[in-house]
Amino acid sequence: MSTSDLAWMNLALAEAERGRGAVEPNPMVGAVLVREGRVVGLGHHARFGGPHAEVMALQNAAEARGATLYVTLEPCCHHGKTPPCTDAILQAGVAKVVAAIRDPFPRVDGGGLAILRSAGVAVDLGLQAGMAAELNAPYLKRVATGLPYITAKWAMTLDGKTAVASGDSQWISAPGSRSLVHQLRGRMDAILVGIGTVLADDPQLTARPAGPRTAARIVLDSKALLPLKSRLVQTAHEVPVLVAVSRQAPADRCHALEARGCEVVVFPGETRVPIMALLAELGQRAMTNLLVEGGGRVLGSFLEAGQVDEVEAYIAPILEGGDHPHTPARGQGLLRMGDAARLQNVAYSEVDGDMRVRGTVAQPWRSILSDLGRETSLISLDRAGVPELD
Repeated sequence: MSTSDLAWMNLALAEAERGRGAVEPNPMVGAVLVREGRVVGLGHHARFGGPHAEVMALQNAAEARGATLYVTLEPCCHHGKTPPCTDAILQAGVAKVVAAIRDPFPRVDGGGLAILRSAGVAVDLGLQAGMAAELNAPYLKRVATGLPYITAKWAMTLDGKTAVASGDSQWISAPGSRSLVHQLRGRMDAILVGIGTVLADDPQLTARPAGPRTAARIVLDSKALLPLKSRLVQTAHEVPVLVAVSRQAPADRCHALEARGCEVVVFPGETRVPIMALLAELGQRAMTNLLVEGGGRVLGSFLEAGQVDEVEAYIAPILEGGDHPHTPARGQGLLRMGDAARLQNVAYSEVDGDMRVRGTVAQPWRSILSDLGRETSLISLDRAGVPELD
């Protein structure tokens, strides 16, 4: 591959990014058509249910015959909400397709590339595979495991506190940091907190201003203690509220929450809400991105379940100094520091005086990411529970 090939694929990756928050549960995809050394068509998947990136690039092209198509994900080859992209590519007379990664969705997974090759189209795979895979890590996790991609977010003082001893936490982070968190919320399918956070802060858990998605608000609330006068319940008819309860929850409390517009999901065999069963339920609802905002016991439960995929933390230059349990993650913890999860792909930046730290957590499912730029599928997964996409 030449430097110009790399430039065209980077342009396709930038196009794909434009769909973030609007296309889920579908993947973000960008496409660039190049003919005689210049771009003749550009497109991205802009919204769920809308035309795919390849089709948009072809529609925007003056002449695609004999062109090379650079695309960040293998073109689809099945009928869903839209016809197969492979059909559109063949009808347009595209001579070559350069795809970053294979699409592991069971109805594709190499089939699109095979169809193109059998029709005489030259196909290359693997250019910028790592970047393309990380771009769509949430989609790829859900296809691989049936579970949503989980981002843990918190703000803390320089000495590691998320509140003072009384529980007051407003405000640790600066206005600029809070603005970025609202942008993050606006790209999520759901935002999750524990009942302790609701009782302490009475949060709205909405994006302000609104983003491309309206996230459901999820409360882990084993005993259905969510106050009927809370801002979550009062706005349940406007923005969805899902209350996850156990068999300890009184039936009358559950009925009262449902009467006010909340959805109550009962885990009848449990005294606490089981993290993995809840995540499986969210995956079945095609939720791709879940933001966990706390409190400490909730985040600790997700860490102990091995279900934190990414971290977004804000460290404020203030000192609290108290001896109390208001810390980002609580739970059993570890016996050896060497066993602690170390973030990868870490990015540091200063936001309005705060330090923003972002990074990913090594998880077993991430092993598939390095396979997707290869011709032969090395993925061996039980994906029977993955809902239909497109």
